[in-house]
Amino acid sequence: MFVLSKDNSIALQFLSEVRDMHLQHDRWRFRKNLERLGEIMAYEISKDLDYEEIHIKTPLAETQVKKLKEKPVLISVLRAAIPFYQGFLNYFDQADSGFVGAYRKPEKEGDKEVEIEFLYQAAPNLEGREVILVDPMLATGKSFVKTIQNLLHNGTPKIIHIACLIAAPEGVAYLQNNINVPYKLWLGALDEKLNDKFYIVPGLGDAGDLCFGDKI
Repeated sequence: MFVLSKDNSIALQFLSEVRDMHLQHDRWRFRKNLERLGEIMAYEISKDLDYEEIHIKTPLAETQVKKLKEKPVLISVLRAAIPFYQGFLNYFDQADSGFVGAYRKPEKEGDKEVEIEFLYQAAPNLEGREVILVDPMLATGKSFVKTIQNLLHNGTPKIIHIACLIAAPEGVAYLQNNINVPYKLWLGALDEKLNDKFYIVPGLGDAGDLCFGDKI
């Protein structure tokens, strides 16, 4: 499990800004920081991908360089992941992409479990490919597990890189107990816990609402 915030970098500045309730009212700034963090996470994941040597010509000589052997497939979980996903797409700019509509049903008083509704999927063939599944918040982990189960109808990936901005330990444990395909977990930060409404603490609130406005 990779945790970006373990080491000092400019990412800590961007993370602090998306968490700060006094800055969150600026939607452009919030979305832009998610995009920046997506770029940083894409760079970190790129170190783990496969490369091959090729010959090219510069204006002065022929030389040998390395390039990605195959572009990963990017999967974005709508709607909160859109700016975060854009950061990945800025770096993997020729990648195939897929989109998933999975959301947490509104909680009713007395609910002891989170229910996930899965409404939409558009994804390419995933058989034997490296997949980066992008969603900024890993809370209970249930939406990730349900998303992966549905994506397997498009083929079994070589590996799934799960990229989250902020995660709760409960969600990490749920993934470990319920995902049966090869995967790696890439986190911006690992937070303290979930509260009684299954939100990450200290977290940052509802990422989708902060990006695009309240929903009804």
